[in-house]
Amino acid sequence: MTWRYCNGEFSHEPVLLEEALRILDPHPGGIYLDCTVGGGGHAEAILSVGGKNARLIGIDRDKEILRSCRKRLNIFGGNVELHCDRFENIHEVLGGRKVDGILMDLGVSSFMLDDPERGFSFMADGPLDMRMDRSQTLTAGAVVNGYTQKKLAAIFKEYGEERYAARVARRIVKQREEKRITSTLELAELVKSAIPRSGARRIHPATKIFQALRIEVNGELEELESAITAAVDHLSPCSALAVISFHSLEDRIAKRVFARLAKGCVCPPGLPVCICHIKPKVRKLSGKPIRPRHTEMEKNPRARSAKLRAVERTSRSEESFA
Repeated sequence: MTWRYCNGEFSHEPVLLEEALRILDPHPGGIYLDCTVGGGGHAEAILSVGGKNARLIGIDRDKEILRSCRKRLNIFGGNVELHCDRFENIHEVLGGRKVDGILMDLGVSSFMLDDPERGFSFMADGPLDMRMDRSQTLTAGAVVNGYTQKKLAAIFKEYGEERYAARVARRIVKQREEKRITSTLELAELVKSAIPRSGARRIHPATKIFQALRIEVNGELEELESAITAAVDHLSPCSALAVISFHSLEDRIAKRVFARLAKGCVCPPGLPVCICHIKPKVRKLSGKPIRPRHTEMEKNPRARSAKLRAVERTSRSEESFA
């Protein structure tokens, strides 16, 4: 997602909007869930296209962003229901309700990236924070200054897919022995000094390290698989779930969960007939992920890494679970 600042408020410019609307197909009287409602860009479009009596339930963990979202969606009155929560808590938020379409727009918003005080970016100096929910205690500073060298290397490798994870971790530990690392630019320069220069490098050397820290601080991947599964369980028959991801780890999880739910049968290979009687819960709506159009990427460079995967819940007549 991306944002612009206008008239004292942050306005959400959603990524892959037309593609998401085509998949969700909002209609009058439909109920839709935006698991990462943010500033309400996708939500506003869903309600506008859905028309009369379309309803939207939105979830976001950031109270500040949610306040802006409430103002933006105020024109829809009682057709909007917003919850300050994590999207992993879909069961609790919906309370058994079924919905006619679900959107998950993953990753960090540009609103957070562009605010130096949130500490998500190395483009401007700020504190090592990176919390999406400011009420939590764990910060990027606590991770950088408190984790062991072995644990730092592990998260840089797993969450950042950083080739030089061990070298960066070693340099951080050596530096913090002299003084605590407190700012984004300080950390970025430290990472840059630890990674060998490469003429082929297209991104800042600290990009993957900052991604890994953000994922660790916010637990972004811990519950994603179960959250996607729970989202499917709350879909009405023949309704769609769209997941927009911004890095390979998120996309990999979505791809794996969708493949599992579309497969159904879990019988051991070689059995002549199925004995588990588990039918597919979903049908995949696209083989390869949907990418932003060239015009969108030109307008919003941060959309370049976005990928959309979508599934449709099977009809009741197709379902038979053990």
